[in-house]
Amino acid sequence: MLPIMPKTKSLPAARIAPSILSADFARLGEEVKNVLAAGADWIHFDVMDNHYVPNLTIGPMVCEAIRPLTNAPIDVHLMVEPVDAIVPMFAKAGANIITFHPEASRHVDRTLGLIREHGCKAGLVLNPATSLSYLDHVMDKIDIILLMSVNPGFGGQSFIPGTLDKLRAVRTRIDQHVENGGQSIDLEVDGGVKIDNIREIRAAGADAFVAGSAIFGKPDYAAIIKQLREQIALAGG
Repeated sequence: MLPIMPKTKSLPAARIAPSILSADFARLGEEVKNVLAAGADWIHFDVMDNHYVPNLTIGPMVCEAIRPLTNAPIDVHLMVEPVDAIVPMFAKAGANIITFHPEASRHVDRTLGLIREHGCKAGLVLNPATSLSYLDHVMDKIDIILLMSVNPGFGGQSFIPGTLDKLRAVRTRIDQHVENGGQSIDLEVDGGVKIDNIREIRAAGADAFVAGSAIFGKPDYAAIIKQLREQIALAGG
């Protein structure tokens, strides 16, 4: 375990976003309702195209099918290239949050604007080796920053410890942006989030946590989410 760094500022309320990539697709609607009843805050969609990443998962029709089941935010993570054509499809299907990888867009500023124009919160996803410089000129158009703590493409991977330093650096950027009069920005982390590491991830600055295999497939979703929140509380809330 890496040492838990003390926080200098209070963090926004923590949100837990189970990834349906790890759910039982034979009863997906039931899985979504059960995990939300167990205390989850968002539903996370991992959208892969077998092009930007080496896997193929779900599209807008699944989002459309899930939308009537809940008022909880649907958090769509696009691992597709190109992204602009699919943004309106997911917005129409009921997405609330749409994030994408800057490497997959020819014009990052334009794609962020497109997402917001369609009524969704917009965000960038940064892979483990992606530079934070992508944030330099678009902070005013971002509602959420998602840091990948694994290399994208597959569920069930182990958390990359170096993500903690990256989380601290992005938290500092967000805090400075807000102090200078900018809008609030969520800081989400995705990949290998478990009961035994979520405390240090929270302490590093994250406020939204994608968890797939840590929750789905377990016998008691409520018990797992309760334990995740207990560990978050130990980091200061």
